[in-house]
Amino acid sequence: MQLKRFNQKLLVGQELQEMTKTAFLFAGQGAQYLGMGRELYDQYAIVKETIDQASQVLGYDLRDLIDNDEAKLNQTRYTQPAILATSVAIYRLLEEKGYQPDMVAGLSLGEYSALVASGALNFEDAVALVAKRGSYMEEAAPAGSGKMVAVLNTPVEVIEQACQEASQLGIVTPANYNTPSQIVIGGEVDAVDRAVELLQEVGAKRLIPLNVSGPFHTALLEAASQKLAQALTEVEFSDFACPLVGNTEAKVMEKERIAELLTRQVKEPVRFYESIAVMQEAGVTRFIEIGPGKVLSGFVKKIDKTAQLANVEDQASLQALLEN
Repeated sequence: MQLKRFNQKLLVGQELQEMTKTAFLFAGQGAQYLGMGRELYDQYAIVKETIDQASQVLGYDLRDLIDNDEAKLNQTRYTQPAILATSVAIYRLLEEKGYQPDMVAGLSLGEYSALVASGALNFEDAVALVAKRGSYMEEAAPAGSGKMVAVLNTPVEVIEQACQEASQLGIVTPANYNTPSQIVIGGEVDAVDRAVELLQEVGAKRLIPLNVSGPFHTALLEAASQKLAQALTEVEFSDFACPLVGNTEAKVMEKERIAELLTRQVKEPVRFYESIAVMQEAGVTRFIEIGPGKVLSGFVKKIDKTAQLANVEDQASLQALLEN
């Protein structure tokens, strides 16, 4: 009944609908924390069912790992299914409460949660796929094989130029275009260090080395990309029930191109702020971040101070959304 009422509210007039489009944004790697989603798991059957379903696919107790094993939770091959399952569980809970997105997107790993929410990817397939993706990424870029640095308040052209010059020493490129004032570069240690020096020479003041397990979204992930391409041939995708804006091209994704874009996504930059712009052009004014943390809400706030923001990761944030 609630869903029906919600839909009727949307149909009060085309104009109103145009004004209140909502996008769901799904968290990426790095947002995980011990015990995430526990309260909701204990309180809502749909959340418990979703996490338990993931455990069945994975062959280990995911709830136990999230609650008790911080070392594993921070290891890419476990982090990815843990965040995906937690995010999809919360998405399903919101769906039960009558919420439906007009558009979806996810940052990096979060794109897989967005694919499930959009109806294009079956949840169990997604769990198996991100577990593989995590292990391929770990193998391709073992801890310490590269580094990533967030560059703040520096024009994008200046950052790209520094990377290009430093590329004489090895691989270094922009990896995440998070906001116009926060761009992450990544690659081989020597080349990244050189790019940082060049940026400091031209006046970049805030450069923050990131605590990540590998230089994701750079050409160093080529081997992972190839293995992922192989795994993707075994997955069947469905039609999108709701448009998804993809990381790699910052465009609405087409079903025929999902496998190609996911293959590229692991080794190419994430274009987050361009993706938000595409959503806003489509009439989105409200963003609900789903899954652990508030990283994406922080980015959106930086991109557009007027955007309406909410996030759902626990009972308190769910309550705040429901009361709004």
